[in-house]
Amino acid sequence: MRCPYCNFADSRVIDSRTSNEARVVRRRRECLTCQKRFTTKEHVEEVPLIVVKGDGRREPFHREKILHGIQVACSKRPISMDIINGLVDGIEAKLRDGNREEVSSRQIGQLIMDGLRSIDEVAYVRFASVYRKFQAKEEFLEELKGLSNSPIFA
Repeated sequence: MRCPYCNFADSRVIDSRTSNEARVVRRRRECLTCQKRFTTKEHVEEVPLIVVKGDGRREPFHREKILHGIQVACSKRPISMDIINGLVDGIEAKLRDGNREEVSSRQIGQLIMDGLRSIDEVAYVRFASVYRKFQAKEEFLEELKGLSNSPIFA
């Protein structure tokens, strides 16, 4: 592995750890020339996942889009990045474990809503209002009524 500091072509591995359900290997390395340390990550090269949008368009799956949407819904809420990353990891694992090449944006949205519903009711309603495109207060009230009748929040 090439050193990012001196560009020497070889380094030694000091420590290796797996994360993200053993899908990523994090390696701590040391350059054999300048002795500076750096971290590399190895990801499993997976079959590309395609998202089928509501209008039929297809585009590559981007984990960052899910992360961003959840972060917006959780802004100013007492929810740690560890919890948010865990939710995103779980959603991505469910999508990839299905051994499919295509997944609908509707399925992704539902997985996000299910996850947020179990974490924080305010974040859930925030996400639901954008995802379901609420246009009137009655739609919010209906969603809140359904939320208050849920065994999770009752």
